[in-house]
Amino acid sequence: MTEAEVLFDKRDGVGLITLNRPKAINALNHSMAQAILSTLREWADDDEVRTVVLTGAGERGLCAGGDIVAIHTDAKNAVTHGVSRHDSADSPSGRFWRDEYILNALIGNYPKPYVAVMDGIVMGGGVGLSAHGNRRIVTERSMVGMPETGIGFIPDVGGTYLLARTPGELGTHVALTTARMGAGDAIAAGFADHFVPAERIPDLLAQLRRTDADAAIAAVAQPAPVSDLAAQRSWIDACYSADTVEEIVARLQRHDAPEAAKAAGDVLAKSPVALKVTLRSLRNARRAANLEQALDEEYRVSVAALTTHDLVEGIRAQVVDKDRNPQWAPATLAEVSDALVDSYFADLGDRELGLSGAQE
Repeated sequence: MTEAEVLFDKRDGVGLITLNRPKAINALNHSMAQAILSTLREWADDDEVRTVVLTGAGERGLCAGGDIVAIHTDAKNAVTHGVSRHDSADSPSGRFWRDEYILNALIGNYPKPYVAVMDGIVMGGGVGLSAHGNRRIVTERSMVGMPETGIGFIPDVGGTYLLARTPGELGTHVALTTARMGAGDAIAAGFADHFVPAERIPDLLAQLRRTDADAAIAAVAQPAPVSDLAAQRSWIDACYSADTVEEIVARLQRHDAPEAAKAAGDVLAKSPVALKVTLRSLRNARRAANLEQALDEEYRVSVAALTTHDLVEGIRAQVVDKDRNPQWAPATLAEVSDALVDSYFADLGDRELGLSGAQE
């Protein structure tokens, strides 16, 4: 028999969730999201569960993100057949995102300690499963990021909410360049809370079965490594506080910090339309009253992206053909109109996610 893609274990006061697709770095698919959502709802009212713990099988990481190949198939179909944004919400990817974002919101408001072990690679959808938790652990192997603009997509899974609340403009830098954050960076940016060496994770899990979450973490946690990212805030804040992607790039190119010039090149390699939509999303998320409001807007944007050339082309270049040479359209920032950016944020009518309304 094939082993389940998510393993659930309830004993000694701990509800343990293990993402179990190690060959795919535990990439999240729809059935996994549904299973986790159902179990978390059940455990929220289960007196036998004191603490929930999320971890990943294998040595490579907690979760590399969503199932990109499935999204590519839906995007290709939408572009080939001219599927509307409204109808793409009912595609397999649209339905997956709906349940995934509902899951992200539940994690963000979970009534019990939710300990996310963010060891190794934690990207995209993996961030959504972990960084909204109330006890977030990183190790020396952690590599945390939101790589969406590199495939013509826009940060989702509540990522815009997290990125918009980093100190200064760190989140804007991470989003537009797809920079990876190590343990110290993730803690400094508000994506994680505690540093635990990877060799002590088994000790942490054992402690969690014996005592409450905070005491268990305190027994094994160590001081966080220094954040290289936070140390660069002076040029990051100066450059990324601009109102347009064009001005951000211009400031980066003019700045005398060598890291700024590299960042300019990293930004310009990404999808021009994804960059502009991402900047708008981040600025909007700063004003969001809560995570649910940000997720509602991300759903509109994700569904819109599913109908675009750049998502198909970005996944092709990075994941399918792996030639690393995407041909973006529009090809330059100057060609991306305000109207095109606006279209990503249009109301979906009866296909809205509606999480923020549900909270009222």
